[in-house]
Amino acid sequence: MKYRTVVVDPPWPIRYSGGGWTRVNGRGEEHRALTARRRLPYPTLTVDQICTLQVNDLAEPDAHLYLWIPDVLLIEGIAARVVRAWGFEPGRLMVWEKTGYGLGMFPRPQHEQLLVCRRGSLPFRVRNIGSVQRWKLAYEHGARVHSRKPDGATDLIEQASYPPYVELFARRHRLGWDVWGNECANTATLAGH
Repeated sequence: MKYRTVVVDPPWPIRYSGGGWTRVNGRGEEHRALTARRRLPYPTLTVDQICTLQVNDLAEPDAHLYLWIPDVLLIEGIAARVVRAWGFEPGRLMVWEKTGYGLGMFPRPQHEQLLVCRRGSLPFRVRNIGSVQRWKLAYEHGARVHSRKPDGATDLIEQASYPPYVELFARRHRLGWDVWGNECANTATLAGH
């Protein structure tokens, strides 16, 4: 099946340390990663591994892509590299303004970025949506869930883009969406994985 809207929140190569960034050299590639003190609660991929995901094969020739990207990797230019490897062009950023702090030190992040990308000529269905959003954070059993994205983001994507929809590295199912990831029963197939 081919999709007109693809949402991806890859397991980026970051580890929480409570402090600074360091250069990591893996498989001939240097990229930034947090110093390892505490691992994330899921396995991560290198940037090269993320680039080789067959997202290009999942998407229609005219399609939208939404990529969740940590600010440090955005600053490094990794977001543009990844989406171009998948056959898309980066467009604009949406910023999710959080009410609490994220991982890291000064300045502690209170936001996440969602890179809006496109290939072909598929228009967006809405025009007057601001780039800064204040979606409510996801909680489970009274606790914040690491890396879970707010339902409001998915609602906005459904308003702006066209079905069929797929989410890669999904953590749960959503009505009307296909999903792929190690935390849900897959309804989509990602070649080579």
